[in-house]
Amino acid sequence: MSQVFEEEPPVPHFYPEGCYFNELSDIAGKKILVMGLGLNGGGEAAVRFFLRHGAYVLVTDMKTEEQLAPTIKSLSEDKTLDHSKLSYRLGTHCLEDFIEADCVIKNPGIKYDGNKFLEAAKAIETDISIFLHFSKAPVIAVTGSKGKSSTVSAIYYGLKQAGFEAFLGGNITVSPLTFLEKTNGTTPVVLELSSWQLADLRGRKALKPHISLITKIIPDHQNFYHSMLSYVADKELIFADQTKDDFAIFDFDDDSAADGGTLIENWGNIFAKQTKATVLRYSRKKLPEGVFGVWQDKKGDGVVRLPKKFMSRYAQTHGKDSEVILKELMVPGKHMRLNVLNAALVLKLMGISPDQIIDILGRWNGIEHRLEYFHTWETAGVSGVVHSVKFYNDSASTVGEAAGESTQAFGTPVIFITGGTDKGLDLSVIADTISRPGAIKPHSIYLLKGSATDKIILSFQEKQIPYFGPFDSLELLLTELKENLKKAPLSKDETVVFSPGSTSFGMFKNEFHRGKVFKETVCRIFGN
Repeated sequence: MSQVFEEEPPVPHFYPEGCYFNELSDIAGKKILVMGLGLNGGGEAAVRFFLRHGAYVLVTDMKTEEQLAPTIKSLSEDKTLDHSKLSYRLGTHCLEDFIEADCVIKNPGIKYDGNKFLEAAKAIETDISIFLHFSKAPVIAVTGSKGKSSTVSAIYYGLKQAGFEAFLGGNITVSPLTFLEKTNGTTPVVLELSSWQLADLRGRKALKPHISLITKIIPDHQNFYHSMLSYVADKELIFADQTKDDFAIFDFDDDSAADGGTLIENWGNIFAKQTKATVLRYSRKKLPEGVFGVWQDKKGDGVVRLPKKFMSRYAQTHGKDSEVILKELMVPGKHMRLNVLNAALVLKLMGISPDQIIDILGRWNGIEHRLEYFHTWETAGVSGVVHSVKFYNDSASTVGEAAGESTQAFGTPVIFITGGTDKGLDLSVIADTISRPGAIKPHSIYLLKGSATDKIILSFQEKQIPYFGPFDSLELLLTELKENLKKAPLSKDETVVFSPGSTSFGMFKNEFHRGKVFKETVCRIFGN
């Protein structure tokens, strides 16, 4: 990559090859330090796993006992655990704990570089590294900047509906340690992997997915990484140890937003040159002859072209080099359609027929916090006609591109709620998307207060885009929205989409908590 970039990313940390534990029986009696209990299940799953296997577990977290109360309560109420082997050090870290521990189980959101606690550890593992070392399951691994959770969820749904005993875990808030012992060589496991989780696998030689997939790459987490190059270098680890018998799926379309200042038009081309796996591509338009993968035809249907041995018997018999594997979908949005198309490609590689894929994915209704429909408010419009206001929760939208696309997903103007906490990204893309020629302009825009919102406001003012707010809480925002809807009786049905395009820290614990609060507040204020 040195001939492509003006500067190289800094040298990252490499972990020793293999795993600290050779056998699961080695865990018994060991001193395990779980660094980062958290509220999303990963730390809790690690505590349960190591207690179940006979370890002495000390949990350390910079959060206080009060902040971690739900997770601590969940553990304390589980009578199957040996609580005599569980202890806590909360609100601080102690260097001696790290020195004395046989192994530290690290939270992926904690940086290794410059961390004196981690540098003092004898050994460091993660829930992902432990799982990959001990499970013989075929792995389907997905990373990228946006669309990861939707893609893995659609893949998992498709596998289960097709009759596979499959499992889903990783960054989607389900630790694979919760199902490790249930897996074997015939149970496919779908893993959503963040760049941080991948970085924790560097050097271990543990991740060897049968199928890897990188969704669209755009600048993200630039408040965490030194540069865009460091961010992408972690993403590349998903295919680093694949072989020619494996598959790697990459983007084919150029995207000016992908470079982050690196002058790269298409990361997929870079990845395709690096991997040893069999390369497949995805695109919004027909792939050139000789390029294998999936694309959308002029009708919007999903089409696949693979080597002859992977095509259906019908296609082989009739000499066709491509066939339709995706048609009508229940979930809205062009970007969502591309996610599901990638899922369809994975299902095809897993031996599921095109007709089955079309039927199964046509019944998939999406996932929580990602353009999730959850409530309708009915109100009298002009001349007393009753109109509906449908609410969609897209709280998992944490980058500007995703928020911008959500305004275009429904094919008609929406009432758009956005804003949150800044994570070092250029958020002018939201204003650019709304203002571009042919774009669907939101009916109205409401802003939730936050450091990212300050940046959004500047770009809105530059393009003279009107908005309400910013509001100090969802309660105040939704209350004003309801009053405004009452003052201007509806002449048609409306769609409200909450797509923050930023993180949630400060006002909420995380994007999932934010989505839950949004839904609860909407249902309370707009209850029929």
